[in-house]
Amino acid sequence: MPAFPSPPVFSGFGLGLRREHYPDFLDTDVAVDFVEVTSENFMVAGGQPRHILRQVRARHPVVLHGVSMSIGSSDGLRRDYLERLRALADEIEPLYVTDHLSWSRIDGFNSHDLLPLPYTAEALSLVCSNINMAQDALGRAMLFENPSSYLQFPGAMSEWEFLAAMCRRTGCGLLLDVNNLAVSAANHGFDPFAFLDGIPAGQVHQIHLAGHSRSGDLLVDTHDGPVSAAVWALYAEARTRCGPVATMIERDAAIPPLGELLAELDIARALERAAPLAWEA
Repeated sequence: MPAFPSPPVFSGFGLGLRREHYPDFLDTDVAVDFVEVTSENFMVAGGQPRHILRQVRARHPVVLHGVSMSIGSSDGLRRDYLERLRALADEIEPLYVTDHLSWSRIDGFNSHDLLPLPYTAEALSLVCSNINMAQDALGRAMLFENPSSYLQFPGAMSEWEFLAAMCRRTGCGLLLDVNNLAVSAANHGFDPFAFLDGIPAGQVHQIHLAGHSRSGDLLVDTHDGPVSAAVWALYAEARTRCGPVATMIERDAAIPPLGELLAELDIARALERAAPLAWEA
């Protein structure tokens, strides 16, 4: 396991930085403790302008959140991708560098979907090898997000057992997406509280909150609406277990005015103040 320091503890509330809100973040004092950006948007020629990110970084800590590392790919990680991500991280000095426990690429083809993994010993060894490669290339411990999923493979362990073993073997941290947990638990019929009991709470450094939609019998992680009451309730429970972590609202479609997202963030702040803190007991 690479000897990288653990990700820093950061207790704050933030938003995903979206193009629609650039003027707000550049011209006004937005009441957030950090912002999160999609790494790939700033890693490619012709992508979103790096100078905007530098200006926002001068005001707020930044989390780099990736969607294309494909940590579960059986053909390994792309070294050119890791080099470009390292260059961005060295310039921005992010609070965290994160990605997803998923795969999206095989034999040079990228599906641009976050596809689920089988929770088997073989998949665990593959994922851990790729995480070690990524962390070595970046010179830091990363955080990996639990995915939302719509099908399951036969496996030797539960998702939470897989995540716990992954953290032990690699020293990585977790990005707990509470909405993804609610979606996957409903779709597959498992107990979300068993998930919270099973993951290493001390390895959770960031929490995502988002909205979802229903499609037939499935919940779908759409990120296009407010956080649901069920997700808020699950978040309140997660906070009693995880302690001080970075919490953010993630909205990727039907982007509302900034004030609506800040109002949702205030709900998260209120729930933190009201939560009985088991981690202090």
